[in-house]
Amino acid sequence: MEYVIEMNHITKVFPGIKANDDITLQVKKGEIHALLGENGAGKSTLMNILFGLYQPEEGEIKIKGQAVKITSPNVANDLGIGMVHQHFMLVHNFTVTENIILGNEPKKGGKINIEDAAAEIKKLSEQYGLAVDPYAKIEDISVGMQQRVEILKTLYRGAEILIFDEPTAVLTPQEIHELMNIMKRLVQEGKSIVLITHKLKEIMEVCDRCTIIRKGKGIGTVEIQNSSEQELAELMVGREVNFKTEKSDAQPQQDVLKISNLVVHDARNLPAVKGLDLTVRAGEIVGVAGVDGNGQSELIEAITGLRKVESGSITLNQKDVTNWPTRRITEEGVGHIPQDRHKHGLVLDFSIGDNMVLQTYYKEPISRNGILNFGKVYEKAKALIEQFDVRTPSEHTPARALSGGNQQKAIIAREVDRNPDLLIAAQPTRGLDVGAIEFIHKKLVEQRDKGKAVLLLSLELDEILNVSDRIAVIYEGRIVGIVNAKETNEQELGLLMAGGTQGEKVENHA
Repeated sequence: MEYVIEMNHITKVFPGIKANDDITLQVKKGEIHALLGENGAGKSTLMNILFGLYQPEEGEIKIKGQAVKITSPNVANDLGIGMVHQHFMLVHNFTVTENIILGNEPKKGGKINIEDAAAEIKKLSEQYGLAVDPYAKIEDISVGMQQRVEILKTLYRGAEILIFDEPTAVLTPQEIHELMNIMKRLVQEGKSIVLITHKLKEIMEVCDRCTIIRKGKGIGTVEIQNSSEQELAELMVGREVNFKTEKSDAQPQQDVLKISNLVVHDARNLPAVKGLDLTVRAGEIVGVAGVDGNGQSELIEAITGLRKVESGSITLNQKDVTNWPTRRITEEGVGHIPQDRHKHGLVLDFSIGDNMVLQTYYKEPISRNGILNFGKVYEKAKALIEQFDVRTPSEHTPARALSGGNQQKAIIAREVDRNPDLLIAAQPTRGLDVGAIEFIHKKLVEQRDKGKAVLLLSLELDEILNVSDRIAVIYEGRIVGIVNAKETNEQELGLLMAGGTQGEKVENHA
């Protein structure tokens, strides 16, 4: 059998860790082949080797039966390999066309010929169902559109093999559906696709075969039609996984967070939160469901003191904390798992140990009279690393060297350890695998059962339905309905999220 890609016995070692340990991957022409594994299992490393960003210590790569040495992404491009990265590689103030031709500009009489390039891009976008305006600026288009530009960039360079790295992590459900259709179109046109993911639903929907990696080792390849989500999850994690969060009914007590008539502006000084009311009680998890960009970010930033409140009030344990400084709010009993772990959750160049004490470094026993006690810092970090199963070579490892899931566990360890009265979890499982998701959901329920208030914001409806006790739906900066998680479903929430008219029905639920 001739494969379009063969990666045989690939081994890649980084200081202190074997990222790929004798892995073999074989992809047939015209198939969508999933590469599945937990965070930090070595999926991206393997694909970065195929794309020429890393060189393997051992093993060989064959493309269409020919042994090749892929020493750089340019070599990969010449071999017909294109990669759509998880974090897009686009210049924001360039147009779609300028981004696509960058480094590969068609010239006419010594000048860059934008018209011809735009015409070719339009043709490509029609052929593959990738509707996008060639003259739009990147900063003005949605994330889903930006991803289409990344795909067009690879097709423009003549890619026959496309690698998608976690392509749905930042998309809305509608955009995910469109992307699945685009992938099917690409394969019909004779392309071959490798899909790096840990979303089992998507694998079941579009993939032909799936290769599973666990802790750097290849576990095997399965035919999707003969498999199930449960089997894939067990192969990936190495044990049985519970998709349903186990929890008893909530026993809510007093109000911990009370938001009244809140108005908050966005970065462009336009109203993003418009007279919002919400209450979260001790001993319950309130989920906020909504399509991205309906005021969720501004709401969290206002509660945590990161953004100015224009009017209305926020009270915590009966104290008005509106527009208090961030540290004072934190000390009043608020924990915050931010939605952007790199920007707001960690100092990436600090060690994981230093990151664990970012909220407590100025208190005893971590420091005394303004002098840090590093022995205590790393003792604390070690205990939290163990308790929260943060997989890291040591507490001195820089935060940026950890996988996304382990970075997230470190933030959760730091915030939960402070035992806050109100824990705000924004997208706590974005980009994480089923094992890590199960762990984080368990921690949120544990906080609830200790009598703490938990506010969960997520774009994943499954997560909101699974973990919350009550669900508040946010639309255009207002809460448009509050329902009990047990008495609602995706359809009802989806309608409300789109600004639907379920007034009467919602009233009965609230």
